[in-house]
Amino acid sequence: MPNYKLTYFNMRGRAEIIRYIFAYLDINYEDHRIEQADWPEIKSILGNVTTSTTVIAGFVLLKITIFGKMTRLATAGTDVWKRRGNKLEPSATASDSMTMVSFSGAFVGSVTRLPTLETLIAVHGCNLSGKTDLEQCQVDAIVDTLDDFMSRFPWAEKKKDVKEKMFNELLTCDAPILLQDLDTYLGKKEWFVGNSVTWADFYWDVCSTTLLAFKSDLLDIHPRLVTLQRKVQAIPAIADWIQRRPQTKL
Repeated sequence: MPNYKLTYFNMRGRAEIIRYIFAYLDINYEDHRIEQADWPEIKSILGNVTTSTTVIAGFVLLKITIFGKMTRLATAGTDVWKRRGNKLEPSATASDSMTMVSFSGAFVGSVTRLPTLETLIAVHGCNLSGKTDLEQCQVDAIVDTLDDFMSRFPWAEKKKDVKEKMFNELLTCDAPILLQDLDTYLGKKEWFVGNSVTWADFYWDVCSTTLLAFKSDLLDIHPRLVTLQRKVQAIPAIADWIQRRPQTKL
């Protein structure tokens, strides 16, 4: 397997689910974090290209439309940009055989084949994406539902009053509906899908951790969802990552 370099802002954000999967699969990688102050310059280099499928290092991770956002995974010895003094410049070290698409839609290298996340997981002999075609569809549905909801938050809104109002509406009006649906779907099961953990459970922990940072009582009437969150966090590889990861609000 190649050595990976994951580039994202200094926060959990959209990269955290990748970090969870890598931790669980015991995949070595470089967790490269950039400061938001550098993003405008990097963004101007990459351009604002939209894509309906996010492909990172040849693996389809999240089927979402992103505009002007950034997450990138590269194999060792490759990069999209480099710093020369105080200036960020495009890097010329990208391998011809490496496939990489950032959330901003920047393509580097040659796109030859695009194995899915399930392919990466299967290589490591586990069932994080579900054991059957039906389970894989159910996992995707949960992940997409969570991601659709999280994408509604105005994370980049600069007007404090506007941002607070929208956050409050989502957390007090919309979140309870989503949580009730998830609670009902989980029911008395141990995990969201099947009889073992999947990346839908991981993504639930990633998203709920962020939501609770803004509304700490959000799960008070959903003990089953809290139990699921704690079960994910108790998995040794995930617990180890949570303990040593940088502490950030998002």
